Amino acid sequence: MSANLAAAPGSPSVSERLAEWITTISPGDVSAATSDTRRNILVDIVGLCFSARDTDYVVAVKAASEPGDHVIIGHKDRVSASSAALINGTAAHGEDFDDTFEGGPVHSGVVLVPALVAAGQMYDLRNDRVMLGIAVGIEVLCRLALTLPKAVHKAGFHPTSVLGAFAATAGICAACEADKKTTANALGIVGSMASGIIEYLGDGSWTKRMHPGWAAQSALRAYGMAKAGFKGPRHVFEGTHGAFTTFAHPITPLTENLFADLGSNWVMDAITFKPYPCGTMVQPYIDCAMALKARSVSTQNIRRIVCKTAEGIVHRLWEPLDLKQKPPTAYAAKFSVPYGVALGLVRGHAELGDFTDASVTDPDLLAIAGKVGFEVDPANPYPAAFTGHVRIEYEDGSVEEAERGHMRGGATEPLSRLEIDDKFRANMRFGGHENPDAVLALCDRIAAGEGSSALIKELGQP
Repeated sequence: MSANLAAAPGSPSVSERLAEWITTISPGDVSAATSDTRRNILVDIVGLCFSARDTDYVVAVKAASEPGDHVIIGHKDRVSASSAALINGTAAHGEDFDDTFEGGPVHSGVVLVPALVAAGQMYDLRNDRVMLGIAVGIEVLCRLALTLPKAVHKAGFHPTSVLGAFAATAGICAACEADKKTTANALGIVGSMASGIIEYLGDGSWTKRMHPGWAAQSALRAYGMAKAGFKGPRHVFEGTHGAFTTFAHPITPLTENLFADLGSNWVMDAITFKPYPCGTMVQPYIDCAMALKARSVSTQNIRRIVCKTAEGIVHRLWEPLDLKQKPPTAYAAKFSVPYGVALGLVRGHAELGDFTDASVTDPDLLAIAGKVGFEVDPANPYPAAFTGHVRIEYEDGSVEEAERGHMRGGATEPLSRLEIDDKFRANMRFGGHENPDAVLALCDRIAAGEGSSALIKELGQP
């Protein structure tokens, strides 16, 4: 895309149009349904932060933090605002158990909750403003994903990280009641901070885990700079060298998806809450495999297992096939459809304890994963929906098959509030917390807009 997509002289740019909405919305403009969604997201993210608090990657990013007085969720330690955002975002996304958005895909809570928790303390915001910022940022992130369907991943970048930087900036500006000029400049500034390559797919290394936290801390910096008068480019999205061109070449962005019914139709209400701690598009395949196990299908004398799949996920979840059939690390296993299928067929579940160094060397799992291959289905609806399909072909010619047209936990088959709360409790206990209901009650007070940063600080380890 070589053409400049900038608006005609005198017309507002994309960032200015976003700023117009961001600076006029108030807490009372958020619908009841959207308020429920953001409450569930807050609960989910806090539970995930607790579950990962003793992991090696959280220990490492904490060791690199700067001193300060901002809370790390689930820890006694206090650090700088940017370090808190980075650590909380890394912890929440570390096990890939956080919310996702069919139509993106992007992870939103892991960017917006850390960003607004830090901003709430930094600027001593009321929690109704914090929750407004979470809703505004998540809505912007989901809509940006719809504006650039599949393109950011294809270009080699992580949409959660790249688009999340803009979304978190939008959320902080809304929460802090920034004016239009400051908001547009902050969006322009953060475009130079947006980053996140997907090379982690090659070896199962840790960088994906830090991407949401990097976006969150970048947004804090961008807002602070804009507030102080620093200027960013007006056409940060649509300009010749803007984000749409840089991160989504060569498609033409669907800008109408960013603005259509903005503020009246909250697309974030379709967010999916994950039932399993692994890559988003792996999950429907796990459900298919578990359905087959529930039918007591045999795992003996299998000739091969074939899964229909979308072309758009092959490079992330299927290739190189030999690596996906034998993941080199527990983290790499989270982005392997063959491993997920093996879990469903052999163990009948996929829990945090199933993605460990011991599990990825389990010979029973590897024997099944080694038989799993794929065929691209040109009619697959991805990214509008995340589907699953597993066909077992036996040596005697018989076949067993299961398929799903959607991901469990999403708009078609949502998790209930009770299921989300139970997931929270399980994650809290996994992280060693003995009284999850007390923290759940605290989350509910924050989600209801009660109080200010004093409540947020209680999210640290009691």
